[in-house]
Amino acid sequence: MSSTWSPRSLFGDGEPGGHDLLPWLLPRLAAELPADEYRAVAVLHPNIWHGHGPGRIRAWLDRARRAGLTLISPLEGWRQALIAADCVLGDHSSVTYYAASIGTPVLLGAFPEADLDPHSPVAALGRAAPRLRPSGSLRTQIDRAVRTHDPARYAALAAQTSSSPGQSAALLRRLFYDLIGIPEPGDRPALLDRLPLPAYEPAERTAPVRVLTRLLSADPPEIAVTRYTDADHEPEDADADAAHTAVHEDTRDPGRLAVADVIVRYAAGDDPRVGPPGTWTSEVLARHRHCALAAYVDGPDRCAVRTREGDLVRLTAGPDGDGRADLCDPAAYASALHAWLGGGKSLDEAAPGIVVLTGGVRHRVAVRRMG
Repeated sequence: MSSTWSPRSLFGDGEPGGHDLLPWLLPRLAAELPADEYRAVAVLHPNIWHGHGPGRIRAWLDRARRAGLTLISPLEGWRQALIAADCVLGDHSSVTYYAASIGTPVLLGAFPEADLDPHSPVAALGRAAPRLRPSGSLRTQIDRAVRTHDPARYAALAAQTSSSPGQSAALLRRLFYDLIGIPEPGDRPALLDRLPLPAYEPAERTAPVRVLTRLLSADPPEIAVTRYTDADHEPEDADADAAHTAVHEDTRDPGRLAVADVIVRYAAGDDPRVGPPGTWTSEVLARHRHCALAAYVDGPDRCAVRTREGDLVRLTAGPDGDGRADLCDPAAYASALHAWLGGGKSLDEAAPGIVVLTGGVRHRVAVRRMG
């Protein structure tokens, strides 16, 4: 999501007599988009941060951040996020225009045509890009924008972005040296630093998560898991055998821990504050008598779980076809195992592994007793 600074931007006050757009949009995204199939990030214009202050911005977006939204720094990281995006939900911001220029699907959540010069390139974007319909399903509209996108749709916009693609370093250096009035170095090429690879930062959801599960196969064990970061939301047409609630131990509402089926903690295995996993899982189950399973996520592709019966189990996903670690949230594996056991199946029947399906992705997860 990309927003510029103005009353009628995506982060603004909306049209007269209307409602604030982004505060309305973010809960809808959390409710409608399955947590393991979508990743939401927000890029806000620096003037929004400057005008309201970082503290107020983070406070306004706190609920969304606890539901998994990543808030990008106003100065660093937005270009990497733009490159990575499968779809940009934006307004008349430069970032939204850049997205269209590099061939990324764009969906306009706000676009005040009256505020723009009709002959400007950004106004042309408003005439070319599809609009978000507040009354329609957000997921359906986002998926349609990605599925039906034709990069050639914005070819004319891309042509207006730069008259000399890839030559900005040389052109700018030449200009600066001419302004200073000294000769440009002839033996040193004008180069730009490459964009740094961002730190690995998975979405960590501290809001309660509603988990819908369905047993697809008993031999081999295969469980479909769909998680929503709005614990009160359950789609009317959900194809599920059972549902449960998973809660992060650091949830803002500690009362939810008393009714959680699965309690989750994210930390290194040797973190002296909470670890080791075997100790923490035992303490959680002793403290919360209604909890059926405690999950200690100690890696991007693994977690240790303890069942109410006292079994300590390591769940580890196999690498993908390229040998890279599976990057699904391991808490989804824990929920799959909870659904398996809750359906009357045994831990021995889950060994040596289960398949966890999130959306259209199959995660092969090894199941191994730890003691």
